[in-house]
Amino acid sequence: MPSIESGPVRGQRSLATHRRVSHGLYVPHAQHRSREQRWRDDLSAVLLLLPDGATFTSVTAARLLGWSLPKLPAVPPVFASVGERDPRPRRPGLICSRLRRTQAAQPSHPTWLRAVSPGLRHAVDSPEEVLLRAARDFGTLDLVIMIDSARRLGHVDEAAMALVLGSGRPGVRALRTAWLLSDPRAESPGETLLRLLHLAAGAQVTPQVELRAGGTFLGRVDLLLDGTCCVHEYDGEHHRDAAQHRSDLRRDRRLQPRYQRRGYVLDDLLNRPADVLADIDSALGRPWDPTRLARWKRLVSNSMYGEGYGRLIQRWRRLGGFDDWSRTGRDRPQKSRLVAKPDPAA
Repeated sequence: MPSIESGPVRGQRSLATHRRVSHGLYVPHAQHRSREQRWRDDLSAVLLLLPDGATFTSVTAARLLGWSLPKLPAVPPVFASVGERDPRPRRPGLICSRLRRTQAAQPSHPTWLRAVSPGLRHAVDSPEEVLLRAARDFGTLDLVIMIDSARRLGHVDEAAMALVLGSGRPGVRALRTAWLLSDPRAESPGETLLRLLHLAAGAQVTPQVELRAGGTFLGRVDLLLDGTCCVHEYDGEHHRDAAQHRSDLRRDRRLQPRYQRRGYVLDDLLNRPADVLADIDSALGRPWDPTRLARWKRLVSNSMYGEGYGRLIQRWRRLGGFDDWSRTGRDRPQKSRLVAKPDPAA
């Protein structure tokens, strides 16, 4: 009896023993594999299509490296980069780009690859190239979220990034804008968005400040509005956890009355930004200026949190040629959306 392959295979296989990844790509059925592990199995199968030297890039590589990501579809495309003269395989949901790379010395054992599975480490592009490819698609808010996370993890080499930003390659202008707004102290996408709203309003803030009074540690806060005693923080879903909620309340009591804390959620930043800006103006003692609100709304509109989401999905559909292969047998495959609905937790 022939043995069943233990890894991804290219060619037709029985669905009783293998799971179909794409046309002519299969991975063996494996029990007790998490969603993340199955996704990595799929990437191993996609490597069978790619020419030698090809790498994953954009949000595919960013996810492998453990970066924070902006709002994305439930099933985004797989992004790969190939050499300038290499063929670009075509499969639904696969976007291949020919990239002219910036020459930069890379360490022989880059630390940013430690988070990647051993079988995929050779197929992940450098962080600077990953960000540059993402800059061809995403808006400023989306890029800053990725850059903040990459810098916080220590994955970005400043010298290599300077070479990329000094080139004239596609996406450099958008990447340069986002790079100048980034801050490695940010600890979550929500905190990044809150900081950028303050910057759009012309208000300077200091992230991750440790507050003390008379030598007593009061707590570390997301953002301290410079020149004031106002603390502005992003309250994500984990703050509603019972243990975290108790800890937050104790810290808030320590901060009072020296500091005034205000917490915000994603809905405040996207749908009620005027309220947040009013709090900023009140703390700084300045009059209302509608141009600040317009500046922020423009940033949101051009991002995955606004109208940019739909525009980018349509672009990915054109580049990736997505088909729905869920119907088999006598039913013909039908065209479908790239994704169903955005993940509400993103």
